[in-house]
Amino acid sequence: MEGTKRENIKQGTKVRVVQKQDQRSGKLTEGIVQRILTNSHNHPHGIKVMLESGIVGRVKEIIDL
Repeated sequence: MEGTKRENIKQGTKVRVVQKQDQRSGKLTEGIVQRILTNSHNHPHGIKVMLESGIVGRVKEIIDL
């Protein structure tokens, strides 16, 4: 499932995000959503979230709901 729709992402969801510095390489970081930072209902590059580890990135993949 893609991470472009806010309704698909909740606190506690396991996701893979791309961090700002990894956008060119496309390196993904896995983690659990702590906070959703994007206010709009959808975003073409992925919803921006903060993971429990403190990493901020845009959701590229949702692993489980």
